[in-house]
Amino acid sequence: MKSAWSCGGPLCLKVWTCFFSFAVLGTLCIPANEVNLLDSRTVMGDLGWIAYPKNGWEEIGEVDENYAPIHTYQVCKVMEQNQNNWLQTNLILNQGAHRVFVELQFTLRDCNSLPGGAGTCKETFNMYYYESNNEEGRNIRESQYSKVDTIAADESFTELDLGDRVMKLNTEVRDLGPLTKKGFYLAFQDLGACIALVSVRVFYKRCPSAVRNLAQFQDTITGSDSSQLLEVAGRCVNNSVAEDLPRMHCSAEGEWLVPIGKCVCQAGFEEVNGSCQVCKTGFFRSVLQTPTCSKCPPHSFARLQGSTVCSCEDGYYKMDKDPPTMACTRPPSAPRNAISNVNETSVFLEWAFPEETGGRKDVSYNILCRKISVDVGRYEACGTTVRFLPQRSGLRNNSVMVTDLLAHTNYTFEVEAVNGVSELTNAPRQFVTLNVTTNQAAPSPVSVVRRGQSGKDSISLTWQEPDRPNGIILEYEIKYYEKDQETSYTIIKSKDTEILADALKPSSVYIFQIRARTSAGYGGFSRRFEFETSPYLVAASSDQSQVPIVAVAFTVGIILLALVTGLLLSGRRCGYSKAKQDPEEEKMHFHNGHIKFPGVRTYIDPHTYEDPNQAVHEFTQEIDVSYITIERVIGAGEFGEVCSGPLCLPGKREIPVAIKTLKAGYSDQQRRDFLGEASIMGQFDHPNIIHLEGVVTKSKPVMILTEYMENGSLDTFLKKHDGQFTVIQLVGMLRGIASGMRYLSDMGYVHRDLAARNILVNSNLVCKVSDFGLSRVLEDHAEAVYTTRGGKIPIRWTAPEAIAYRKFTSASDVWSYGIVMWEVMSYGERPYWEMSNQDVIKAVEDSYRLPGPMDCPAALYHLMMDCWQKDRNTRPKFEEIVSLLDKLIRNPGSLKALVNSSHRVSNLVEPNPGASEGSVYASVGLREARVYQSVADWLEGIKMGRYTELFMETGYTSVDVVAHMTIDDLRTVGVNLAGHQKKILNSIQEMRVSLINATGPV
Repeated sequence: MKSAWSCGGPLCLKVWTCFFSFAVLGTLCIPANEVNLLDSRTVMGDLGWIAYPKNGWEEIGEVDENYAPIHTYQVCKVMEQNQNNWLQTNLILNQGAHRVFVELQFTLRDCNSLPGGAGTCKETFNMYYYESNNEEGRNIRESQYSKVDTIAADESFTELDLGDRVMKLNTEVRDLGPLTKKGFYLAFQDLGACIALVSVRVFYKRCPSAVRNLAQFQDTITGSDSSQLLEVAGRCVNNSVAEDLPRMHCSAEGEWLVPIGKCVCQAGFEEVNGSCQVCKTGFFRSVLQTPTCSKCPPHSFARLQGSTVCSCEDGYYKMDKDPPTMACTRPPSAPRNAISNVNETSVFLEWAFPEETGGRKDVSYNILCRKISVDVGRYEACGTTVRFLPQRSGLRNNSVMVTDLLAHTNYTFEVEAVNGVSELTNAPRQFVTLNVTTNQAAPSPVSVVRRGQSGKDSISLTWQEPDRPNGIILEYEIKYYEKDQETSYTIIKSKDTEILADALKPSSVYIFQIRARTSAGYGGFSRRFEFETSPYLVAASSDQSQVPIVAVAFTVGIILLALVTGLLLSGRRCGYSKAKQDPEEEKMHFHNGHIKFPGVRTYIDPHTYEDPNQAVHEFTQEIDVSYITIERVIGAGEFGEVCSGPLCLPGKREIPVAIKTLKAGYSDQQRRDFLGEASIMGQFDHPNIIHLEGVVTKSKPVMILTEYMENGSLDTFLKKHDGQFTVIQLVGMLRGIASGMRYLSDMGYVHRDLAARNILVNSNLVCKVSDFGLSRVLEDHAEAVYTTRGGKIPIRWTAPEAIAYRKFTSASDVWSYGIVMWEVMSYGERPYWEMSNQDVIKAVEDSYRLPGPMDCPAALYHLMMDCWQKDRNTRPKFEEIVSLLDKLIRNPGSLKALVNSSHRVSNLVEPNPGASEGSVYASVGLREARVYQSVADWLEGIKMGRYTELFMETGYTSVDVVAHMTIDDLRTVGVNLAGHQKKILNSIQEMRVSLINATGPV
């Protein structure tokens, strides 16, 4: 042994002892997730390990400066052959662990530093283990052991290190498992090394007890597999409850991982620094979703700690569905400033919001109606015949229309304000009272009509007086027409309750409607009554002398018919002469069903009527307001709100309608203007013209009902769906608009305001022309705009002759249609962009035309250019436009050729020989190439500055270079959004035109 260590025994022992003391003192800190099963450094007595053969491993026992024992085993038989020295520990109980770790601290002598030991010296040793359930079988054969590993040193020491008292301690850790028995033995085998085993620590790993998210997780021994995660359920602690079952996973390294679920403090407690603390007085916590205690809301209190709810003060209340954090509230005060507006037997009630809402937003109103009973002189309920629009109770708006009241009757209305807590209190009702007296009203409809005698060409009728005449009936008006021929009818007036309608067709069904008139005006028409004439009477006489008489009579009839026809057509050319005959008589004569011209329809200007109400009567259908339900407000116009809701006429299915209303306080002129558009729409019947369903003029508010177009105006619809339609779909929309305009042109009507904003789109993408009846006057203004009763209309849709000479014709509508085509193909882009109106006028006069939109078929752009011909006589007719679009739809291949911006040299229809070089565009507002001195300025000016860096990086650094970019170039730069591509390309097109024309005429 001395020769092996090359030092004396006492010296070697002293060196080892000094080193061992250092090792023991420096390694006693054990991590929390490790539990020792054996630590040789902490054993106070003899370890009791067995070494065999006896002269192999040798135990050296010393104490450190604190008199703590140091147990060391060493062996150094390096000069002898065939060494096989074993050291066996006592039985180590694993305490339920299935995987344990062995930490060895040792020193090992470098074989090269031993003279003469090169052939027999080793620098490794082996570690084994053997599982057992008891200590009785310590005589274990070598073959029974399971090898753990061969242990080698990272550092070995030499004799020089001994002289300098430098000891190189190695630490190695190995794991055993899975273990299946109660305990195990460790054994160390030496095959000829010079080694000192300083300490042996056996331990297992656990996930230590922890509190996470208010859940307690117990000590958990790790699994037997190095990759195994053990799921452990937690237990809520400290006044907490499980929001979701808390769980965590214990890893093989003794770490808590993957927390799932958590505990939260129960109601009345809040989490503070990881524990639940009780809510203080004046605070509460009622739901687990709120993390902290909240101060009691206004008008409530909590006098106890740990409160889960706050109680309301006297006079304040809270609904069950109110959130806990909401303040206690009280009923509102009465409505203020209530006013009434009586219109015959209807009353419009309006009031202001209560001064005190009680702290709530759910204020609504209930209307109580009572009338004075003439017989007993006291108030009684109004009854179920009175109608409230939109409803009697639960009103959210501050107005209501009350209809079907009795004439010349005193009423009192109580407008009560309530909110969500009004029912929780016994306080008096909060209401304001209005007393009104109704006026004389138009009579109610005639309800009973009976047929008398009927001949082959006549029908006699009798009827009963209306249930509510509301005054002295002055006369009755009887309207009748052949069934399914509603547009051609006859009016008869009678002071009696019977008439004879003659000159009818034999064996034909006729529709009759009757209404009464008092000094208050006409009542509503009765329901439709159907009566049929008798069949032809066939004469059996063979008297041939009747034939000449019949022939002569027939000839005279034809001549008279021709004369009347000529007079009427002459009258249509010359207009209606109000000096020669009564306009109403003429209207009735022309439309009366006795003289008709099948297939010929002509637009009649409502302004030619001396009485505008007669035009409304002639061309519109009066609808009872009870058939209409207003559901929501969808917009606002000049005359009032625009609403939507269902219309349910008797015997017809319910349909959605748009409802234009005339606001209260209107003047007679405003009413005429409002109904004027209805008088125009009522004359049109075409699938691409907005359809008038009817009007409400007998009650207030006055309403115009049209079909409901779900997708709204065309320009807004296209902007919202930019780039989402195929070319065929867009051409289909254009074809619908052109078809509607062809119909208007054939009727002799000039629209004068055709634009995408005045085209409505339904759910099937059918486009319909709207916005009729606006009178236009050209102002002498620098911006040159048309002033209408509907507001300012920009001139960028208007033909140049209409601006210059006020020449509005179907040809000027064709010009506007070309602009609409451009709007559709550019998905709602503003025509002429940001150019001023004055610049637009100058540019068009100088033959500038809008460039083709991006990806626009060349055939469509050519049609646009045809529509924009300066000479109105060379523009296509709407009939030709429809025919051309039909051809394009039938041949989709003709739409493949697109307007290529790189091939378009100029957008001039014709050069202006009188213009100086570059002057054409000097004044039209196309300023991109001149104003923008750099690409960065240009991109910022069109609000595309986000792409500046990309343009610079790809070499597009000057305006001249940018002016030649195509859509492929934009994609190369990195502009991939279709909308951004379109906007940039449109600007580039204008830039290119400006650059070309700045250098000389094309």
